[in-house]
Amino acid sequence: MRRTSRERTLAIALVSEHASPLAALGGADAGGQNVHVAQLAEGLADRGHRVTVHTRRDSPTAPPVVELRPGVLVRHVPAGPPRHLPKDELLPYMQAFGDHLAEEWSAAPPNVVHSHFWMSGLAALRAARPLGLPFAHTYHALGTVKRRHQGAADSSPAGRIALETEVGEACDRIIATCRDEVGELAAMGLTPERTSVVPCGVDPGRFTPQGPPAPRGDRRYRLIQIGRLVPRKGTDVSLAALAALPDTELVIVGGPEAARLDADPEARRLRSVAGRLGVTDRVHFTGGVSRTAVPALLRSADVVLCPADYEPFGIVPLEAMGCGVPVVASAVGGQRDTVADPGTGRLVPPRDAAALAGAAAALLADPRARAACGAAGRRRVLARYRWARIAAATEEIYLDVLARRPATATRAG
Repeated sequence: MRRTSRERTLAIALVSEHASPLAALGGADAGGQNVHVAQLAEGLADRGHRVTVHTRRDSPTAPPVVELRPGVLVRHVPAGPPRHLPKDELLPYMQAFGDHLAEEWSAAPPNVVHSHFWMSGLAALRAARPLGLPFAHTYHALGTVKRRHQGAADSSPAGRIALETEVGEACDRIIATCRDEVGELAAMGLTPERTSVVPCGVDPGRFTPQGPPAPRGDRRYRLIQIGRLVPRKGTDVSLAALAALPDTELVIVGGPEAARLDADPEARRLRSVAGRLGVTDRVHFTGGVSRTAVPALLRSADVVLCPADYEPFGIVPLEAMGCGVPVVASAVGGQRDTVADPGTGRLVPPRDAAALAGAAAALLADPRARAACGAAGRRRVLARYRWARIAAATEEIYLDVLARRPATATRAG
């Protein structure tokens, strides 16, 4: 293992109550946060640290401890019934989650705690505060933003925003994933001086232009959209844009496995939208796919679409850029940081199918522009978004937090 620049091994506790690094991706509550926690844990282990990820036990067959890889353990916390529950139903079990962490950490305290998502922050706060453990927090998504965009459709617990604020005021450092989030946090009354920005990352060895592409259909051009099948991802906007793009196919990747798509309400709604628009014969829903299949799918695309209504960060643009494919994304959240317009792709207003179609059409009609955007995207990923760089930046925050709290920094791993 590569040692850190300060030659110190830390015992690091990552708390991720619903987003396990072991979970299969593509479901309603399994996506970018799972990837982030898994890759950050591995990146910190590569830097010589001992990392434990604490996540809720959501299966009766889940073992208490799983070794993700050397240096990274996943501990399943007994909090609530041992079965899958939607994340919006987990709040009543966070007290038990925190009490379990407190018992475990009393016997073997970590040097630093880093919680992911607001309910993880509540559990971590409940355990870390009495023990005097320093902890950082990453929100991944904010209740204020969700409420603004979803209104009455927001299924979050009623007290989410107040509890998120409590976590932000109590933690030692907030680690935001993009500049847009810093402004949202300031609007909540959380001071920017206690917020650091560290983006999500991507593995450029996996997401690379080299390697075979997935098979294509008989259309001249291919667009791909990858993500959970939820309304905020803007898949209906992609379908509306497709109607203005002749001789083009759209591959929609995500949701339940293909055999269960017919039972998925959002998949049924989107198929109905495609029918009304007259593009059914040019749309292919793959359902959820394995992570190993994603790079080949991206390499098969001429342009990757990321038209979300809002996006706390958005890993798919980075994955596409890593594969050397241009991106057309809505100018929201973290996508405003990752996608450089016009260098690596185009940014368009959210919910604007005409703008999405226009930007995609211009790239499809210009192979040289697509190639230039793809090459620039790959360079941007290599320069800014490698997980090794993300892990190093996160480690610096941990060390700074520890330096400001010397009384809690005496236990070395």
